Amino acid sequence: MEDLDYIAGALLPVNKPLGWTSFDVVGKIRWLLCRRLGIKKLKVGHTGTLDPLATGVVVVCTGRKTKEIDALQQHVKEYVATLQLGATTPSYDLEKPIDKTYPTAHITRSLIDEVLPRFRGEIWQVPPTFSAVKIDGKRAYEYARKGEEIDIKPKLLVIDELEVLSFDAASMRLTLRIVCSKGTYIRALARDMGEALGSGAHLTALCRMRVGDIRLEDCYSIEQIEEMLKLKQ
Repeated sequence: MEDLDYIAGALLPVNKPLGWTSFDVVGKIRWLLCRRLGIKKLKVGHTGTLDPLATGVVVVCTGRKTKEIDALQQHVKEYVATLQLGATTPSYDLEKPIDKTYPTAHITRSLIDEVLPRFRGEIWQVPPTFSAVKIDGKRAYEYARKGEEIDIKPKLLVIDELEVLSFDAASMRLTLRIVCSKGTYIRALARDMGEALGSGAHLTALCRMRVGDIRLEDCYSIEQIEEMLKLKQ
């Protein structure tokens, strides 16, 4: 990392902390780099937004590498997601409180295995109302926060792999591994799986494990980056 030329362009894989936005990560790294390099401005961007309540791989691009962001965003992504079955929230995750509960006594591992194939391959997905999808020049979440109803068009995407990592029938917690294309909302997948199971569901934890060939184990924590970029005494 010491040898990288951040002005000419570099890729910096980061493990995004819980509660941070992707923009927070970019802002922090830009500030650290500008201090370290003794400059006032530096182009810094990232290759795919993660929700504040998610953790995992965010690839930060600096300098001329920011021109590659569009291409890098096309890479497949891998996630580990935990769903709570039997309840929904308006945001499909823990950002908003539970608004409805549903029966779960009928949900078994065999029913889950029966439903999963519906979500593999090419699928149409309606993005969440609380999302950054643009509608008439505004983000969907701007309408949602005002209580305004909007019509969000479904998007075609690809889920290459979808498997159960664990299912606890007592707590109705379901953990999945998902490999998918750009533009997949795992929160929306939780919503749709809940409906397919004849119940409801929302996301309680999400970690992005991989972007293209960059894996979670390749990433730096914010603390490691701070240590490596601290000003020499």
